[in-house]
Amino acid sequence: MQLLNKIALVTGGGTGIGRATSLLLAKRGATVVVNYSRSQSDAEETVQHILSEGGQAIAIQADVSQDTDVRRMIDTIAQQFGTVDMLVNNASITSHIPMSNLEDVTGELWDELFDVNVKGMFYCARAVAPLMKENKQGAIVNLGSIAGQTGLGSSLPYAVSKAAVHGLTKSLARALAPDIRVNCIVPGAVETRWWAGREEQMKKLAPHLLLQQIATPEDIASMICSALEQESMTGQIITVDSGQTL
Repeated sequence: MQLLNKIALVTGGGTGIGRATSLLLAKRGATVVVNYSRSQSDAEETVQHILSEGGQAIAIQADVSQDTDVRRMIDTIAQQFGTVDMLVNNASITSHIPMSNLEDVTGELWDELFDVNVKGMFYCARAVAPLMKENKQGAIVNLGSIAGQTGLGSSLPYAVSKAAVHGLTKSLARALAPDIRVNCIVPGAVETRWWAGREEQMKKLAPHLLLQQIATPEDIASMICSALEQESMTGQIITVDSGQTL
């Protein structure tokens, strides 16, 4: 799928990987809908950056964990632009809890992480599917994590939620074929605000990676765009981690 003149929705599109993806999609000619839940100023700044470069973008607030919010957002996009051609399910949250600390992993935390990280991606995919099927083409990219492969991560529920995202990708690929392709990009360590306060830990990690460098949001954005473009690929879990999991 060519990105030029396509309508792309990026959830959590105002910060980190989402921001880098929004900017790259716009640079390649897509109209970008930058979704945010609470980061309004970041989303609006991302939109202004795109507009200043001659691109097209708008920001829309919606909590992806709420199906009614998601459906309202998609209806708004359809009314303004006619359709949604591409969805980047980037919005995710975490909570930093040592993996061995099981007592602090509450039922509320499980619900919160799964509501955003897993159900939110499903809600967004379900809402855009009718538009994509009407066009007889569409592409969805979910953002996973190596935490979902290794079982290690910022918390146990986060790692499990990302493993669920990997499974969701394969199930959606089957459910939405042949018109809609669904793939998953799986980053390792990426230099985003999630590392805030742990910069020294990140610096210590880099030399131990095969490529001896931490990925940038732009690295991940480039792979996301490639997955959106590739018309002969669906249901794939693609790891981008500088060799971290080898």
